[in-house]
Amino acid sequence: MTNENYPVIVGVGQLTNRSERIEDAVEPVELMARAARTAAEDAGNTGLLAKLDSVQVVNQMTWPYPDAPGALAARIGASPAHKLYTAVGGETPQRLVNETAEAIVEGRIKAALIAGAEALNSRRIARKTGAHLDWSVRGNPEHVVGDTRAGFTEVEARHGATMPIRMYPLFENAVRAHQGLSVEEHQRRLGELCARMTRVAAANPHAWFPQARTADEITTVGRENRMVCFPYPKLMNAIIETDQAAALIVTGSETARELGIPEEQWVYLWGCGEARDKWFVSERLNYHTSPAMKAAIQRSLGMAGLTVNDIGAFDLYSCFPSAVQLGLDALGLKPDDPRPLTVTGGLPYAGGPGNNYVSHSIAAMVERLRERRHDYGMVTGNGWFVTKHSAGIYSARRPARPWKRTDPEIDQGHVDAQESPEFVEHADGEAVVETYTVAFDRDGEPEQGIVIGRLGTDGSGARFFANTPPDRDSLWSMTREEFVGRRGRVRHDAGTGRNVFVSA
Repeated sequence: MTNENYPVIVGVGQLTNRSERIEDAVEPVELMARAARTAAEDAGNTGLLAKLDSVQVVNQMTWPYPDAPGALAARIGASPAHKLYTAVGGETPQRLVNETAEAIVEGRIKAALIAGAEALNSRRIARKTGAHLDWSVRGNPEHVVGDTRAGFTEVEARHGATMPIRMYPLFENAVRAHQGLSVEEHQRRLGELCARMTRVAAANPHAWFPQARTADEITTVGRENRMVCFPYPKLMNAIIETDQAAALIVTGSETARELGIPEEQWVYLWGCGEARDKWFVSERLNYHTSPAMKAAIQRSLGMAGLTVNDIGAFDLYSCFPSAVQLGLDALGLKPDDPRPLTVTGGLPYAGGPGNNYVSHSIAAMVERLRERRHDYGMVTGNGWFVTKHSAGIYSARRPARPWKRTDPEIDQGHVDAQESPEFVEHADGEAVVETYTVAFDRDGEPEQGIVIGRLGTDGSGARFFANTPPDRDSLWSMTREEFVGRRGRVRHDAGTGRNVFVSA
């Protein structure tokens, strides 16, 4: 035994408020407070909240508060010296755990609460019914920590590439082409992957959609499962209109022992990593791999002294199937790996509460590892459009080596050093499609083709964003035939400011 002060998660709390009436709506700060109290009860120490010296709140979309961590602290009876509210990013909860763990080991923090919540379903009901939500005073956050840049450029926005539902399909189609699958083969694979996730959600008491579905149900397009953006019908998209909250209490093992928290509640953070891919999608090296995701994952494994074969369960960030597949690629695994790829059911089925999903996946992983005390679990997070990445490795076993986090800028330097293809705003000439998608309207009709291409007959020239002509038959053909690698011509339309790609 040594006197190392290891970072441990001692309490977790999750809350799903299935409000169907406006009278049942609960505002986000109260949802967080309830999840925090549940986490303290989980730790076996209801007085723990008063001893917190750090309260950290994940960026939320439902209802802006001038001081969300201060409002949360007041509700739970905490007086923390350190308060933090984050910028946007689905990688945030795991990154906060990593940073908090380092602060604990260095003696800057003793006990921290990390919490987040959304009540977007209640907001939807209020908009639909015209009801007034009598919640706390709204206001712009006074202090935001993190990178506040938008996730897309003006050129990308001009071509309709601003939302996750349009960006992640660009990665998906690139993955399919890289793997050499036909459109039909690929859809079957996606259906099987998603069906597997729904079976986990069906057993998760906190899941927004606790329902197992078949691969055919998920891939068959119809009135209740319209195509959103090729190749994703609705049932493959993350659902953010949920009312969910999660909270994590992180301390050092020394503090946990002093507080009398039973060791069977402790789950250690063995390893961690973070990295960013090239910030804008137009800057990426390609669209079928994520160098930063791989860097974060490999750093976490190296810090833990483990290999991917040692991991018993994963929760790979799953806003869309492409995110899961990029995670599998970074791990060197195949989609049919027998180990769990999610412990919640994933964002489309367990629920995707804004930036806070990973708080739920960490909480679920903690509960799993308390039961499987010799296992290791990995959680990954992903922000913006496969842009920001975090990873953590957990176990109820005590680490065999001192805990030391590597400066993330070391890995970041390697990612940043990789040279992006040249990018042009105005494109003219022969070109080849690098990846693409087709956006659909709510009536199930294709409305816009989005193309990322490269100039030149062999596609080795500068990269560009473009749209295709709004021809219905052509758009439908893009969903039935492989369009990656398609040759054609691109021209710049000065009137709209957009490039237009026409296949040969």
